[in-house]
Amino acid sequence: MVEVDKSKYQVLFKVDSPKDIRSLTVPELKTLCSEIREYMVDVISQIGGHFGGGLGTVELTVALHRVFNTPADQIVWDTGHQAYPHKIVTGRRDQLGTIRQLNGISGFLKRTESEYDSFGAGHASTSISAALGMAVANDINKTNNKVVAIIGDGAMTGGMAYEAMNNSGMLKSNLIVVLNDNQMSIAPNVWQISKYFTEMISHPEYNRFKGAIWDLTGKLDDFGDRIRKVAARVEHGIKAIVTPGMLFEALGFRYFGPINGHNINQLVKIFEQIKELKGPILVHVLSEKGKGYKPAEGHVQRLHASTPFDKVTGQAFKKAGAPQAYTTIFGKALVEITRLNEKVVGITAAMPDGTGLDILQKEVPDRYYDVGIAEEHAVTFAAGLATQGVIPVVAVYSTFLQRAFDQIIHDVALQKLHVVFILDRAGLVGADGPTHHGTFDLTYLRLIPGMVIMSPKDESELRDMLFTATNYKNGPIALRYPRGSALGVELKEGFTEIPIGSSELIKSGEDVALLAVGNMVEYAKKSALLLNDAGINPEIINMRFIKPLDIDRLDEISKRFDKIVTLEENSIVGGFGTGVLEYFSEKNYKNNILRIGLPDKFIDHGTQEELHKLVGIDPVGISNKIKEFCYNKIVTKEVVV
Repeated sequence: MVEVDKSKYQVLFKVDSPKDIRSLTVPELKTLCSEIREYMVDVISQIGGHFGGGLGTVELTVALHRVFNTPADQIVWDTGHQAYPHKIVTGRRDQLGTIRQLNGISGFLKRTESEYDSFGAGHASTSISAALGMAVANDINKTNNKVVAIIGDGAMTGGMAYEAMNNSGMLKSNLIVVLNDNQMSIAPNVWQISKYFTEMISHPEYNRFKGAIWDLTGKLDDFGDRIRKVAARVEHGIKAIVTPGMLFEALGFRYFGPINGHNINQLVKIFEQIKELKGPILVHVLSEKGKGYKPAEGHVQRLHASTPFDKVTGQAFKKAGAPQAYTTIFGKALVEITRLNEKVVGITAAMPDGTGLDILQKEVPDRYYDVGIAEEHAVTFAAGLATQGVIPVVAVYSTFLQRAFDQIIHDVALQKLHVVFILDRAGLVGADGPTHHGTFDLTYLRLIPGMVIMSPKDESELRDMLFTATNYKNGPIALRYPRGSALGVELKEGFTEIPIGSSELIKSGEDVALLAVGNMVEYAKKSALLLNDAGINPEIINMRFIKPLDIDRLDEISKRFDKIVTLEENSIVGGFGTGVLEYFSEKNYKNNILRIGLPDKFIDHGTQEELHKLVGIDPVGISNKIKEFCYNKIVTKEVVV
């Protein structure tokens, strides 16, 4: 239960909707902004959640809802990380304590949750495209509603943003884009906006003029030195301020900024001035991620998202004795492998911490590449590396790799290039919900010709599979594993290569064969204890490879078992179980097969344990389904395993 002392808030609990913001005085607006930050710290420190991005958008959120007539005027956020203040002032303040929890509000934007959430957003670079669609719809419907897109937090490194901006400049519909520049989204290593200015000042005519002025001022003693210093500052200022405007103007936008993103007066004024202007408008807002909370201001990555933490220090509360996360196991193993093989490199799409590549970045920086939030580019960049004998390891969340589906097929698989895909957060990720669940990767990868797909039962097998993947020479290969802590098994020194398409017998049995992949192997073992109580002795196979399947094992099992169960944490449509069914159909085998996996629907947020139980892929749910399969009835006795 979240506890908040409401008595210390003067304005916040008077704001139940954006209409209430429009009646506040300027001093009350400033108080509201301060109290939103304090409220976020009070609540999120107790339950965890995305944090730093929202702290940086407080004034921007308040100003937008002050000036624009939401929800008739539509605000389209990009990454939902920025939108906690938006949720607070649009009627969900008292529900913030349920955010990302089962049956609570979403951590991202969700159209079914609020009329103020104009467009769903879990990933980045989508807001301008969606907002442009709404703006054009206003033209078609002959309505005069305003549309504002907020993009930032790294999203401007995604090519989709530029595609949308280019199209906006051509269509000339009324659209306001707010670039929330928290000085992390425009990173020199991933967005070389200064290149535009560099090309301009490298022109021969410019340099001849500059050289003549420099020679002249050099003859003017102290006065000339002062002129030179002023000129240098002017040149730097042009590079920092004028150039972004020139770039956006070239794309067809009228540019305003940069604006102080934490000055509520200035923000309200600029939005009042530009809201009636016609055509595409871009407002460049400078903000600070983590603004107003010292631990977040100093560590913007660490408090981008957090588990519950100490309000004073910002330090997350850690569970004592928990095994290392799969992400960490992968990161350390990749460092070892890069030291064994000088051709191996790691690639991330702006998620070094989330994927474990921050370890490679620190330990072997010359083998590490961050391409920004640009998964499509990451994959084709990896393909180019592979053509020259480099072994690229693309580490990405399962759900985000979906963005590069065409590039995997066209640029990698079609050319049979050796690219290693590491899919973190496979299966149900928990609190981040359906935009982040990795529930389709076995399906969308399995249909690609030449793709090899593996899933480890534990962290030791993960290390060996990574080693196997980097040694594989015959095309693309993918390795997927879940979010969270590994099992805590002992790790051996070095690596063992696993034969492609081979499975592993975990437990012999006689009544039913359980064919499991990934973390479902452990669940199968726990389910077996419950099945034994019901008089069922299952055989458990760690299939390891989703593609190619171990057909020798399948042939042998088909002869010994009438009933076969497949277990996977992937959509039941087109996944591992479907592959087994297809093989048995092709061979005309008559075995009875039960597929256990994720249902054909989007699954909401909650803890991983809650969601597993909800969809029936926890040990009790699995055992009940198998009992019904074997005995045509459900035995509901729950046993602690």
